[in-house]
Amino acid sequence: MPHGKPAGVPCVQLDRERRCQLFGRPERPAVCAGLQPSPDMCGNSRKDALLWLAQLEHATRPAPAA
Repeated sequence: MPHGKPAGVPCVQLDRERRCQLFGRPERPAVCAGLQPSPDMCGNSRKDALLWLAQLEHATRPAPAA
């Protein structure tokens, strides 16, 4: 995604099972490679993990243009 991934939009590199097709490859973006899973991030379910990611996207989204 040349201009970054907008919040709430799945990455184009995810397959049907939502697995990263660039995992372990040098072209994987640094922001993705730097995101290390933790118990706080993953929670107890996929739903918990997706909620955590949504909150991260919301907290780090660019400010709207004036």
